[in-house]
Amino acid sequence: MSKPAERNLIVGLDIGTSQVKAVVGELLEDDQISIVGVGTHASKGMDKGGV
Repeated sequence: MSKPAERNLIVGLDIGTSQVKAVVGELLEDDQISIVGVGTHASKGMDKGGV
């Protein structure tokens, strides 16, 4: 089985009171960032900054 190529990934996560948002980017050789994926989901466990 071959080893998968390494990727330089950067992840951003925003945990808010109404939504959780995430973005995944790949750092390219020319110092650019390619967005690989994004996602959002409703948050039900936060209340004014508290869990």
